[in-house]
Amino acid sequence: MTVERLVRIIAGSFIMLSLALAHFSGNVDMTQISWLWFTAFVGFNLFQSGITRFCPMDIMLKKAGVKTGCGL
Repeated sequence: MTVERLVRIIAGSFIMLSLALAHFSGNVDMTQISWLWFTAFVGFNLFQSGITRFCPMDIMLKKAGVKTGCGL
């Protein structure tokens, strides 16, 4: 597993954990429609892209002509 994949998995996990802690401590009501669902979406995508190597943003950026890294 590469560093990039581990960073995505850890970052996604931290985002989802912080949302869960805020919800279960009563500071945030995740049952209501809010911008926090966008944060949850980003966190979940970070986590799953680290595991599956599928990232919709990668696809969109490549189609937009952004060059990929040098593989270091």
